[in-house]
Amino acid sequence: MAVGIREKQRVALKRMLNFNVPPVKNSTGEPVWKVLIYDRFGQDIISPLLSVKELRDMGITLHLLLHSDRDAIPDVPAVYFVMPTEENIDRMCQVFDQYLNFITLEDDMFVLCNQNKELVSYRAINRPDITDTEMETIMDTIVDSLFCFFVTLGAIPIIRCSRGTAAEMVAVKLDKKLRENLRDARNSLFTGDTLGAGQFSFQRPLLVLVDRNIDLATPLHHTWTYQALVHDVLDFHLNRVNLEESTGAESSPAGARPKKKNKKSYDLTVSDKFWQKHKGSPFPEVAESVQQELESYRAQEDEVKRLKSIMGIEGEDEGAISMLSDNTAKLTSAVSSLPELLEKKRLIDLHTNVATAVLEHIKSRKLDVYFEYEEKIMSKSTLDKSLLDMISDPDAGTPEDKMRLFLIYYISSAQAPSEIDLEQYKKALTDAGCNLAPLSYIKQWKAFTKMASAPTSYGNTTPKPLGLLSRVMNTGSQFVMEGVKNLVLKQQNLPVTRILDNLMEMKSNPETDDYRYFDPKMLRGSDSSVPRNKNPFQEAIVFVVGGGNYIEYQNLIDYIKGKQGKHILYGCSELFNATQFIKQVAVPTWPEIRLKHRYLDGKVTTENYYNIQISS
Repeated sequence: MAVGIREKQRVALKRMLNFNVPPVKNSTGEPVWKVLIYDRFGQDIISPLLSVKELRDMGITLHLLLHSDRDAIPDVPAVYFVMPTEENIDRMCQVFDQYLNFITLEDDMFVLCNQNKELVSYRAINRPDITDTEMETIMDTIVDSLFCFFVTLGAIPIIRCSRGTAAEMVAVKLDKKLRENLRDARNSLFTGDTLGAGQFSFQRPLLVLVDRNIDLATPLHHTWTYQALVHDVLDFHLNRVNLEESTGAESSPAGARPKKKNKKSYDLTVSDKFWQKHKGSPFPEVAESVQQELESYRAQEDEVKRLKSIMGIEGEDEGAISMLSDNTAKLTSAVSSLPELLEKKRLIDLHTNVATAVLEHIKSRKLDVYFEYEEKIMSKSTLDKSLLDMISDPDAGTPEDKMRLFLIYYISSAQAPSEIDLEQYKKALTDAGCNLAPLSYIKQWKAFTKMASAPTSYGNTTPKPLGLLSRVMNTGSQFVMEGVKNLVLKQQNLPVTRILDNLMEMKSNPETDDYRYFDPKMLRGSDSSVPRNKNPFQEAIVFVVGGGNYIEYQNLIDYIKGKQGKHILYGCSELFNATQFIKQVAVPTWPEIRLKHRYLDGKVTTENYYNIQISS
């Protein structure tokens, strides 16, 4: 896209921080010094977009939490960026809605919330005892944030959604909210100033709303790309990864408390060129690229040392180098490249540490084996090892890894295993230390989806193994890839990507032919599934109600790379990894399951289409 949603939100934030006046570029005057007050919601939105240095450049001398204890600062203007809750309003006198209630993580990825995300989580939407009022509240929260997203984007979308799901409820409410705002010409937020100011000026975008329940296997899937792996196995949150540093071989004295592991944080942002280039790459490629970057850095460093030696200033300070730099163009070039060289070294150290931490999980849990095996299950390929053997292998994976594997098998199977086979699997899982609670929910979900529609297809290609890796990366700590499978990924569209492809390219497909069509610009809404626009879309937003993941995001990015001139954004109500998702479905008892909601005369009704009792 010409201008991504990340840059759009940055511009909106900067305008707000400049008292709702567009900041003047290349201004030589000093900014208006001010204080920024935010709540946790505001903090989460700003954190991935603006650094402390950028805030200072905009005149923010101090940034504080709304509910923190602080002294009064007289004669200093303040900008409040908070949610309009009763608690916050009690704390302040006035607040202006800036329509920024969403979090941009990438140029083409956003999530709706972070604080109190359990209020709009998959579990909250699908819990069996939810009331219609509670469902209304959840849907309103999601719609309000999506409305903010489109105000910031400056575009009115064409909306498509599946029927009989929470996604349909969001679509109906969003269509109504957009329609009402457009009808009020005087106060409409979609004026000529915003419409046509961005990447969607020539054609309206397509918004595809999908429900998490169309695909529960992907959130459980072990992955093989860098960003998704970091999110799966490390503490990765709002583009920041937190690592525990190894304490080494030193042991604490007898009777003494063990030393606490030091924690170190790294920001993985758009300014990190290595991250931007390799976040979607298979992990072995990332490891090889780190090694290549290291070798390139060492060659540049050796060249600087050699030039310093030739000039007879080895060991001198940078001032001496600068004084003599005019004697040789090469030395001048080397000196001028030192800041870039230092930044390169910082990124190499960063990704060496992150990749090493990921590699430890891969090797200790045999995640390459799990990824390849799950890909074969999902593509209906021949398995070279029985599922029982995988579950029973004490050296392969944690109990959670084994449960994820079995749930994917259960979800992907056209026919559920017989009761006899299921008891064998349950015994093996129990012996391996697995919590069987998620299986109870997935059994009910499987029974419901089997009755409601055909099982989801995951393609028919599998990763191609190229043998085992044996490269050793001597980077201070031995980065040993020996024994890890070098798997080459083949592009196959996941269910969400396949749905987008059908709707974006206007393909006729039973999977999406019944999707509802909404155009907020039309005077009257309709219940039609027939699109008025017959031309393929150039831009689209995919939004998953019930939570998304980096696996789907990367699959969509890989898909759109082959579509010249087309652009997509991926969004979700919350972003979770497999551990977080499996906790949401690991409820001790699921007495019934309610996955079907309908809209009748503008009112939500929740129906128990399929109530079953299954003992664990």
